[in-house]
Amino acid sequence: MAPVGGLASGETCHKVNFAAPRNFATSFKSDLKETFFPDDPFHDFKGKPLPIKAKKALQYFVPIFGWFPSYSRKLFMYDLLAGITIASLAIPQGISYAKLANIPPIIGLYSSFVPPLIYSVFGSSKHLAVGTVAASSLIIAATIGAKVNPSENPQLYLNLVFTTTLISGVTQLILDFLSHSTITGFMGGTATLICLQQLKGIFGLKHFTTHTDMVTVIRVILKNKKEIRWESTVIGVIFLVFLQFTKFVKQRKPRLFWVSAIAPMIVVIVGCFFSYLAHAEKHGIAI
Repeated sequence: MAPVGGLASGETCHKVNFAAPRNFATSFKSDLKETFFPDDPFHDFKGKPLPIKAKKALQYFVPIFGWFPSYSRKLFMYDLLAGITIASLAIPQGISYAKLANIPPIIGLYSSFVPPLIYSVFGSSKHLAVGTVAASSLIIAATIGAKVNPSENPQLYLNLVFTTTLISGVTQLILDFLSHSTITGFMGGTATLICLQQLKGIFGLKHFTTHTDMVTVIRVILKNKKEIRWESTVIGVIFLVFLQFTKFVKQRKPRLFWVSAIAPMIVVIVGCFFSYLAHAEKHGIAI
């Protein structure tokens, strides 16, 4: 038996080699390389003729030149089916996000199909979803709406939205240097804010707040409780139950995944027909 704090007979003590600490410049350079060139695409450029280097560089920065020559009709049919499936979700999603940002719905539709078209040329992943997000729409409405009223000066508001979108796209590169826990916390808080902002439409309130904290939203709802329309609330709850039911069907029977995929589109179509036939605007339901 080995003595306390010692080693048993025959055992060898090995020292642990710690890596030498890197300075900030070296760490930052390594992070940049990992962010922009994670696959080290230039390692096989050595010793290759200049035309080959130019071809590989073009295929790396514009990937469509790499996969399009081998594109087949069979792949097109798969892409067509995937496009129809995604469109059933992207169209109502784009309209909803435009509503969150207080901009015309047509811009939300543009944001649903223009980014994927651009990404199909410059993107390299087959599974990445490209488009707008609710977090950005909500934050834009809260920040710009505090300075410019979209109803009183829609053109200035729209110009500021476009400018903010451009700046956000440039600064989005910084997100790669944030920790996963930071991103997770941000997304969790954003989900809560989105749910609170949707209460205006569900309750049919005419007066609401641009603030995003829970206390202010609840205070405004209680203050304007006389404006609550039970018709809007009933329709909103029915559609929410339907959407949750389709997710339940997808979990129980994975083969019926398409039911959950087209559910948002069904809600939009049914809601439009119902509003038109029942003249919903006469019953206090916002159209």
